[in-house]
Amino acid sequence: MKRLSLFLLFLASLAASAPARAQGEQSIWYFGGQAGLKFSGTAAPTPLLDGKMSTYEGSSVATNQQGQLLFYTDGEVVYNRKHQIMLNGKGLMGSKSSSQSALIVPDPGSGNVFYIFTTAPQGGKNGMRYSVVDMTREDGFGDVPRANMLLISPVAEKLAAVKHKNGRDIWVVGHRWNSNAFVSYLVTADGVETKPILSNVGSMNAGPGRNAIGSLKFSPDGRKIASAIWRESNKFEVFDFDNMTGKVSNPRQFGTYEEAYGVEFSPDGTKLYGTCNGKGGGQAEIWQFDLTTKSKENAVKVGTSANRKIGALQLGPDGKIYVAREDNPFLGLIQDPNAAGKACGYVDDGLKLGGRRSKLGLPNFVR
Repeated sequence: MKRLSLFLLFLASLAASAPARAQGEQSIWYFGGQAGLKFSGTAAPTPLLDGKMSTYEGSSVATNQQGQLLFYTDGEVVYNRKHQIMLNGKGLMGSKSSSQSALIVPDPGSGNVFYIFTTAPQGGKNGMRYSVVDMTREDGFGDVPRANMLLISPVAEKLAAVKHKNGRDIWVVGHRWNSNAFVSYLVTADGVETKPILSNVGSMNAGPGRNAIGSLKFSPDGRKIASAIWRESNKFEVFDFDNMTGKVSNPRQFGTYEEAYGVEFSPDGTKLYGTCNGKGGGQAEIWQFDLTTKSKENAVKVGTSANRKIGALQLGPDGKIYVAREDNPFLGLIQDPNAAGKACGYVDDGLKLGGRRSKLGLPNFVR
């Protein structure tokens, strides 16, 4: 009995440490106009003023399990932990004006190799690509030995990643342009599998190039994936995701929400949040959708912003959801995203950025 108790205690300690590791790997954010945040436990995050990156929309950050910065990027330039441009870190074919311009994915077989996935803006010809970062080079400050390997073109400005069911490999998901096809690429210890799993489901991502705007996001448990379609559809969609096969299925739509942009799930996965701005901006709103019911009353406007435009939503390690506000010294904040309706507690001037300014994007991480 004593041995059983010790074994159960050991399992409990592993379970307790797993979220801490995941949080450590997402504890540093760089985004917007040289803005940054450092998360530590449940305390409010601390503004970081050392970032050198200015990006209107997407970014991604790599840290180690202890939460120490490794590098960050806007999909065009890679900055090392000294906030200097990494060797061969210029000329990536993403774009700082793409909704999810960059997504950093660790190599499952190495603690020193990372892949930067990028998307071109507005369904452009550069499409979806990946570059390799090797942190063993340049005295541990990193190098980009291979860059801009094409996966598929054209694509929407969407990138999301989640762990495979095996707990080791990683699915990277995008969306073809002028198509209703999701594309899922598996990253293993052998590298990036360049033949995608295709899922033709849901709405077309099509039309004039600006319609490619909008985010893609996995639920915390990896079983659902949500999409914002900016125009002409003006809607949010949520799907089931099979993290064994990489297939997307079972679409569910919410609309019309003009110029839909950001999406994020509550920590418990029961709520979906979306941002929209009205045609041309000026009607910035945050909506909550209850995924546990199919009632027509499941959509609640939980907040409005004084900003003309708001953008990305990102769940923080502290369990709160942060809202990007264009050219603003504050982020919006959803204080209790598991709560139903306005009880979630949206605050427009939710977190001061220490004098730096948000744009439309927040960092993109593996879920």
